[in-house]
Amino acid sequence: MKRNAVLADAGMKINGDRARDYGDALENHTRIALMWGAILGREITPSQVAVMMIALKLSRLANQPEHLDSWVDVCGYAALGGEFCNDTEEESNP
Repeated sequence: MKRNAVLADAGMKINGDRARDYGDALENHTRIALMWGAILGREITPSQVAVMMIALKLSRLANQPEHLDSWVDVCGYAALGGEFCNDTEEESNP
């Protein structure tokens, strides 16, 4: 699969199937952050959730680097993490 196809697939997933299945990405990652934060006893941000999900996918890729779906997911989480950072910056710098 060529790079543009990987990126397009990631975009379709985060804007299509995943959005339908899990709802708004920021709301979902905020919910995950609250749950993880309660378990860890510290604040977790939605962008940190995206980073940790990328780490999970990288760990899986270390075992099976040819698993294309994990590469696509890394792209999707990176796009969401970048969006969450931009949303946070815009909120703190009106």
